[in-house]
Amino acid sequence: MSILQYFAKRIGLYLVVLFIGITVTFFLPRLMPTNPIDGYIGQLQSRAGQTLTQEATAELRSSLEELYGLKGDILTQYFNYLKRVFLQFDFGPSFNSYPQPVSTMIFGALPWTLGLLLTTTLLSWLLGNLIGLVAGYFHNKRSATVLEVIGILLYPIPYYILALTVILVLAYFIPIFPLAPTFPNSGFSFEQVGGILYNSALPAITLVLAGFGWNILSMKSLAYTTKEEPYVIYARLKGTSNWTRMTRYVFRNAMLPQVTALVLSLGTVFNGALLTEILFSYPGIGLLMRTAASSGDYNLLYGAITMSIIAVATAGLVIDLIYPLFDPRIRYR
Repeated sequence: MSILQYFAKRIGLYLVVLFIGITVTFFLPRLMPTNPIDGYIGQLQSRAGQTLTQEATAELRSSLEELYGLKGDILTQYFNYLKRVFLQFDFGPSFNSYPQPVSTMIFGALPWTLGLLLTTTLLSWLLGNLIGLVAGYFHNKRSATVLEVIGILLYPIPYYILALTVILVLAYFIPIFPLAPTFPNSGFSFEQVGGILYNSALPAITLVLAGFGWNILSMKSLAYTTKEEPYVIYARLKGTSNWTRMTRYVFRNAMLPQVTALVLSLGTVFNGALLTEILFSYPGIGLLMRTAASSGDYNLLYGAITMSIIAVATAGLVIDLIYPLFDPRIRYR
């Protein structure tokens, strides 16, 4: 199979995954017993303090169904939804922030989530794997044991406990960072960038520590196993240095499963965004999802979940396309 055929097959599978994920996202909320239009009309009536007439309610319902893409039977809604999402990336206006489009809200929150989650995931992966490599290659040394103990202590701690501990230590007992971070609504000057980095330090430290332990332990185990492979033993008998064997023989082979784990972690950054952004009041996709779920903003929830589906599917596509570059035993076939 040629490279073009390989790419075409993987991209086709990618589109199928997106199609299935977006289809499930469309149908699942419609199986719920509640109707967003009824809830919205009820909220309007409670705010106004009066009950609408049947004619006014019917007219309002018809307008809202047209506005939010709920007009017609289920198949008509479905095909209109697919057309809007795939061709225009349009989820309609937000229920609670009308008339602001959902896509505008998502693209406004997306850089915050990507900036925090991508940076901390890469940093945690790099530091954890370097420490795990040293710990696994020099497993008989006391310093390696200390590094392994650090990984063992960090790995089982639940994320929310780790986050609350970091907040208590670095924002309350030792007030280095603010308890209530503030972020600019618009514009980016050098002073604002400095403020963003300062206010993002607490969630960044927590995310790095959360992924740190697993990377240390997994790379330590892989490095220890790879060190005993025949080709590494042969390189030692040839008189190569420890540094050469550790970097060129052990690390290059032990990193293959870690690359897979890294790409999958990058694809699921939105899963970590939800709890992180709620705990630290960080203005990203996770906070949007929480707001949408609590207020019944279906359009905003559709958009945020669709972004998660796209991220996970794209991560799988990236793995398929780049893995042969890291492992010469794999070919585009």
